[in-house]
Amino acid sequence: MIDLYTWGTPNGRKVSIMLEACGLPYRFHRIDISAGDQFKPEFLAISPNNRIPAITDTDGPDGKPVSVFESGAILLYLAEKTGRYLPADPREKIICMEWLMWQMGGFGPMLGQAHHFNRFAKEDVPYGKQRYTAEAKRLWGVLDKHLADKTYICGANQSIADFAIYPWACRYEWQTVELNDFPAVHRWMQRLATEDYITKGMQIPDNR
Repeated sequence: MIDLYTWGTPNGRKVSIMLEACGLPYRFHRIDISAGDQFKPEFLAISPNNRIPAITDTDGPDGKPVSVFESGAILLYLAEKTGRYLPADPREKIICMEWLMWQMGGFGPMLGQAHHFNRFAKEDVPYGKQRYTAEAKRLWGVLDKHLADKTYICGANQSIADFAIYPWACRYEWQTVELNDFPAVHRWMQRLATEDYITKGMQIPDNR
């Protein structure tokens, strides 16, 4: 059994999508980051950076329980555990890893800053809005160019790179992004939205 400690954020939903896609048995625990649950000692014990998501797996690599924090590390762990959604072909695997790291190092953090300045900052900061909205749109352009001739991030098949990027793209309105400006990304999003496991993963938890 896998225990998922999460909240309704793009990073959290990467992992619930992956768990649903792999059909792994799991239960989720709400870590209400608006209430400071991420700073509680019991969560710190499995996520030393005080960030969601994190998992514990009663059946770790050596048959013993293991905990994993950081969303990208969790995706890789689950991919290796199940043998799914991490390409076996060496060249496709390189592409998958590149775009997973692109999301973790750029698409997530920069879009997160755009979310902050556009929606949550307690005072209007025009410089912050302009800087991070512009960077968000630049990154969308990078992704759109990559997907212009591809069905999914690595080509014909879904991978953990798709699961990592998709939840961030779904908050396009928070980034003041118009989907019509990025038709290849829009088509890719529409394909993924038809998958039941992605729809369900995007609803865990529902933040209620």
